[in-house]
Amino acid sequence: MFIKEEEKKKKNMATNNRRNFIKKSAILGLAGATIPQFGFSANTEDQNVTPKNLTRPKVLFFDVNETLLDLTAMKESVGKVLGNRSDLLPLWFTTMLQYSLVETVGRQYNDFGIVGAAALQMVAANHGITISEGDAREAILGPIRSLPAHPEVKQALDELKRAGYKLVSFTNSSNKGVETQFKNSGLLDYFEERLSIEDMGKFKPHSDAYDWAARKMKIKPSECLLVAAHGWDIAGAIWAGWRGAFVSRPGAQLYPLAPTPEINEPNLKLIAEQLIALK
Repeated sequence: MFIKEEEKKKKNMATNNRRNFIKKSAILGLAGATIPQFGFSANTEDQNVTPKNLTRPKVLFFDVNETLLDLTAMKESVGKVLGNRSDLLPLWFTTMLQYSLVETVGRQYNDFGIVGAAALQMVAANHGITISEGDAREAILGPIRSLPAHPEVKQALDELKRAGYKLVSFTNSSNKGVETQFKNSGLLDYFEERLSIEDMGKFKPHSDAYDWAARKMKIKPSECLLVAAHGWDIAGAIWAGWRGAFVSRPGAQLYPLAPTPEINEPNLKLIAEQLIALK
């Protein structure tokens, strides 16, 4: 009788132990499933914050269109050939950017303005508007050559040069196109170098473009800082190991999945003030 009771107790203990083991395993399993999620979230947030750098970059690289030059005249020209459909302008620009990257991925290269004209024809066709190749090119290449600088740009560039910075333009546009733009806008003398991806055949934001520009200036990626009014350009630069300063002009947004640049201001004057304060 005593032996049977002991055996019964042992069976009950074994059953309870199994139940406790299963319960603990379930709790640990939930913790294991939950903790990495919190860890991933925290790591993602940390990765998206660019540490504040108090040292000066060796070279300041500037995007050109919209960052330095006001695109209003070109937008009006493009809107006109689209039957005054100004609502189609954002679609046209994103289509142009999309197909510039299609060319890069496909190992092809056409001038950025030519890609823009082709994108304009595509957007027009999708909305029942017929535009010839010649009219599309003229709508873009005509006004883009004579775009004015944004009001604060010249003073900001002058202050940066007097503060000892080396200024280099870095654009998806052609060499000839940028030279013409700078002559017409009065920006030619502010820059020591003008870099165009025409010379290497891959459009920004491909990482190879930023690597190439750093090599051209004979500096490390970490010694480069890009000033741009395009979230995709800032994202590409930071992913390539550069620093970034975002000009948050109207309608411009940073890419939320990319690291945040160390400077984010609505105009170049405010960005220049922060850069000049670096030692």
